Parts: sequence; structure tokens; C-alpha cells
Amino acid sequence: MAVAIRLSRGGSKKRPYYRIVVADVRAPRDGKYIERIGHYQPQLPKDSEDRVKVDAERAKHWLSVGAQPTDRVARFLDAAGLLERKARNNPNKAKPGEKATERAEEKAEKAAAAEEAAKEAVAAPAEESPAEETKAEEAAPEATEEKAEG
Repeated sequence: MAVAIRLSRGGSKKRPYYRIVVADVRAPRDGKYIERIGHYQPQLPKDSEDRVKVDAERAKHWLSVGAQPTDRVARFLDAAGLLERKARNNPNKAKPGEKATERAEEKAEKAAAAEEAAKEAVAAPAEESPAEETKAEEAAPEATEEKAEG
């Protein structure tokens, strides 16, 4: 029979309380278990002594018999010094997905095109920019309208 050391949820809605239990892997999460070996109260502050309590002797026994702890329980047992937990590494987790890389490439292409256009604009001598011409043309009719009203 495969045995797991895992969390069994209790408590009311939005106020979780977990028992650390040894159970058959086929049993439901909150269902029948073989033995309760501790508890976990996530509502308490992280530095509180009552946040995680584990019966070290029983945990050692079940580990020696071959019970497999879940990731979260393995963290608790590692903190208690009962189990050496391997550090996990997933280098692909931080990489962006396909669509994000496509968007980044498009953005880089646009930036390169804009930079190239800016270099060409600086290289070509500009006698008088079109923006200055339009400003001068717009200012002249406004001045004549003000004189006509006054």
C-alpha cells in the first residue's frame, strides 16, 4: 500500500487549518487517514511557534517505512531537520511564452526602424521644417481676424 504524508484541510471558509496526516494515496484529501502527526495553521504569523507542529518521532517512523511527503510537507520536515529536501530548479519558468517573444521581436524591429529613420533625417539637410511653415501660416490669419473684430 502506497502511503503519503500530506495535508488534510479543515476550518471554515477563508480560515484554513490543516492537519499533517499519513494517509493512503487513494484516500480523498479530507477523507480517511491512518495517523495524524501534526498540524499547520497558515493564519498565524510565520515566526509563530504554533504555526507548524510535527511529531518528529512519528514522522521519522513513517519516512523510514517509505511514506512519501508532498512538497509542502517536505518543506515543513526540512525546516524541522527531519528530511533533506532537494532544491528544485526550473530554468524555463522565467522565460516568456511564444506570443510574448513575438511581441518583443516586433517591438525591437519597430525601434530599429525608427532609429534608422532618425539617422536618415539627421543626415539629410533640412532647410525649413514643414512644422515651422504651418505654424507661421496659422498665426497670420488669426492676427487679421483679431484686427477685424476690434
